[in-house]
Amino acid sequence: MRVFVTGASGWVGRGLVPELITAGHSVVGLARSDAAARTLRAAGAEVLPGSLDDLGTLREAAASSDGVVHLAFKHDIAFAGDFAGATDADRAAIETFGEALTGTDKPFVIASGILGVLGLAPGVVATERDGLARAASTESDTDSTDGGDGTDGTTATDSTDAPISGSGGRIGNAHYVQALAGHGVRSSVVRLPPATHGTGDNGFMPVAIGFAREKGAAAYVGDGANRWPSVHRDDAARLFRLALESAPAGSVLHAVADEGVPIREVAEIFAAHLGVPAVSVTAEQAGEYVGWLGRFWAVDGPASARITRDLLDWRPTNPGLLADLKDGHYFG
Repeated sequence: MRVFVTGASGWVGRGLVPELITAGHSVVGLARSDAAARTLRAAGAEVLPGSLDDLGTLREAAASSDGVVHLAFKHDIAFAGDFAGATDADRAAIETFGEALTGTDKPFVIASGILGVLGLAPGVVATERDGLARAASTESDTDSTDGGDGTDGTTATDSTDAPISGSGGRIGNAHYVQALAGHGVRSSVVRLPPATHGTGDNGFMPVAIGFAREKGAAAYVGDGANRWPSVHRDDAARLFRLALESAPAGSVLHAVADEGVPIREVAEIFAAHLGVPAVSVTAEQAGEYVGWLGRFWAVDGPASARITRDLLDWRPTNPGLLADLKDGHYFG
């Protein structure tokens, strides 16, 4: 396939591009900077200059491709406080792709998240069945359709619940993508855990390590038993490829290798490598120790990928989060 990838030079994209090329696909990557273009060319991808705001470019790229993987998200403005602006830009891009792919039966895969987005009670193990879109629609949304026959438990099956795709953030955007399954698009949503780790990671783990180094303490909240799911970036990249190649229309997939890693164990590894104490703090104190991560650091959000593994025969093979942290490359 000729695959158009947004976010192709980003963290997951840098794993996905070689994964696709090795599997025999060709890749066209969206690049908003010269540095991103150089990264893509070095990986063997074709470069398409542009950004998520260039909707005409996105539409043409999708129409001329055999499939689309949408990884890009405006994390820069989201983390600066404009999360609504970032999700609105994401929605505009997704709708543009949907319009270009409607009726083609081409694959369309997007990245979404797990931690804190499904509205589950603390400690409940999230599955692919949680947070599914429902088939009721509004005048401004996709027509009333469901995401598939529901036989694998990952697609929506009834039309009695909330509207399929309001403007409620990234989960609403994911619902919109599910709904495209009823419009001739083989759409799927891959939910990523907060700790998508590996060499070169620029996400939550290095940020938390930076705070621990700066504050002289590796903090965890309370007893630190709260858990985060995790996956190695290269295992996640392989799941995106499998979704592109064979996921049923309307699927929701979990890129989860470790169902739940206790944050205390993470903090203790930080402490050992940095030569600082691991300390228990209250939820109110968390922001003093981990900055803007404070609102996530106490979340207990384990997640399962059993349905995903059975559906696509996806088997993570890379080191888990704790082993990856103990390896030391995060602390160089």
